Amino acid sequence: MAANLPNMRSIRRVMGVDPGLTRCGIGVVDGYPGLARLVGVDVLHTPADAELGDRLAALEDGLVQWLDRAAPDVVAVERVFSQHNVRTVMGTAQAGAVALLVAARRGVPVVWHTPSEVKAAVTGQGRAGKDQVAFMVRRLLRAPGLAAPADATDALALAICQLWRGAAMARLAAGGAQ
Repeated sequence: MAANLPNMRSIRRVMGVDPGLTRCGIGVVDGYPGLARLVGVDVLHTPADAELGDRLAALEDGLVQWLDRAAPDVVAVERVFSQHNVRTVMGTAQAGAVALLVAARRGVPVVWHTPSEVKAAVTGQGRAGKDQVAFMVRRLLRAPGLAAPADATDALALAICQLWRGAAMARLAAGGAQ
């Protein structure tokens, strides 16, 4: 029955970015709340011994290519959270800022999600481990053979989180504005 089919205008394309200076996960999904389809996934790598500016420029180039190819409606980036290793936090924050800058230059909105938000969205448990997140990403995307590193599955989890939570938050915001 046509009444049960989703409105095609409600299908969104989300690019998730799991920021990292050495490994930056990229995941693109199409869908709507309750359904997600894999579009593409990758990990951008930069050499740890390269100059910081060169590494950030390499991330920028890779992110530009993905944004141009995928044409997402929104980019979801993992929000940096407190860690004990300041160097890791700085690299993650810098990579996240590059994602923000690249998207802003193309007029693509950027949203931020904490790791616990993402884990809760895809597993139902905000303290889930990386293996559990990866398992659920494969299951939700109906891609059991997806062989992707944690950076890539984390990026896909971010995209799925935005598909599902972002739509709910937009409806709540619209209701509150009336």
